[in-house]
Amino acid sequence: MKRITRLTALLLLPLIVATAFSDEIATMRDGVAIDETAAPAPIPRVVNEDIKAQRSYPMQPPLIPHTTRDYELNLQVNKCMSCHGRRHTEDSQAPMISVTHYMDRDGNFLAEVSPRRYFCDQCHVTQTTTREVYENEFVDMDQLLEERAAAGSDD
Repeated sequence: MKRITRLTALLLLPLIVATAFSDEIATMRDGVAIDETAAPAPIPRVVNEDIKAQRSYPMQPPLIPHTTRDYELNLQVNKCMSCHGRRHTEDSQAPMISVTHYMDRDGNFLAEVSPRRYFCDQCHVTQTTTREVYENEFVDMDQLLEERAAAGSDD
């Protein structure tokens, strides 16, 4: 009987402690009670200027400098390719997608976009005007190189 009592006490202890400190537990609900619905954040404004943004690090996929709302992108249709496909860039004046998008995983060139690169929005995102959601200590590659050069470091 003592063993069952001890086991019950051990199992209930975390629940009692959590209840006692429930106001101090950090959650993703931002202080909204579990039985309430938080007001949704406003949808950020899309930068629709067709001006390329500087990339922050090597091999970063370019940001999309225009709205893509209502773009159809599925197995049958890729709206992005109507401007960025190599057959359409002369008329649209949009930059052609990288030649790497026409390569398979073995490095062989294909006549059409590789299935691995077909869904543009798995790497590319639309530019928006938003605040940083989380604090960030990211340092741009160029800034790192400038700081290294100023310090006279050769490594």
